[in-house]
Amino acid sequence: MARGAVVVTGAAAGIGEATVELFAERGFGVVAVDVSEEGLAKLGTRADVVTLVGDVADPATNDAMVALAVERFGRLDAAVLNAGLGGAPPIEAAGATESLDTIYAVNVRGLVLGIRAAAPALRAAGGGSIVVTSSGAGLRGDPYTWAYNTTKAAANNLVRSAALDYAFEGIRINAVAPGLTETPRTAGQRADPAFAAAVTRRVPLGRWAQPAEQAEVIYFLASPAASYITGAVIPVDGGLSASNGILLPPTYPGEPPQ
Repeated sequence: MARGAVVVTGAAAGIGEATVELFAERGFGVVAVDVSEEGLAKLGTRADVVTLVGDVADPATNDAMVALAVERFGRLDAAVLNAGLGGAPPIEAAGATESLDTIYAVNVRGLVLGIRAAAPALRAAGGGSIVVTSSGAGLRGDPYTWAYNTTKAAANNLVRSAALDYAFEGIRINAVAPGLTETPRTAGQRADPAFAAAVTRRVPLGRWAQPAEQAEVIYFLASPAASYITGAVIPVDGGLSASNGILLPPTYPGEPPQ
């Protein structure tokens, strides 16, 4: 019997896939949700993982994922709201506002719908945890990603505000803010040697994260080990957000600033 149950959105690849695998390995029943039926197929081969194809911007998907967790595993202990979209043309370009609407629907509206759907089941279980996958892009600005950065900043303050609303019920709400992570979404960036070298040089730990490293922090926030943490946005970025960006970090102890 599963030690608990969790729903994970954006589960078909990258951080979401790693999160599904980690929870399942540690004895949880998992409802894995994604728009990609093909991507979910490889997860549904495990007895402790059930899949649901759906768009988190649709209220029906959020209601269905929670109902499926309760039906299959008898309860819901945590919700990992990981689904996200990026990409938009320049602000003055044709279609910019339409792109923003699409990204907002997943990155912000989808979180609101996820919280609304999960809260009653978590309340019925006596409390629980909601973990949002935000981004380091929500902490500061970046060029050419105005829509993504805007929605991730909104996600961060949604987490803080909703955490205050639900704390008295024992429902904790936190976020991870990943930095550079090796996922299918970032494959194109990593394939450009000049770009990859330039951005990696700004990471104090000197490398990109693996999805499993992000999943470990998500698991921690969802677990009783984080029982006194709510309303937090935790950067998991190799130290990138610790810098104001003016000087490059040293590459070995004692190297002078550049």
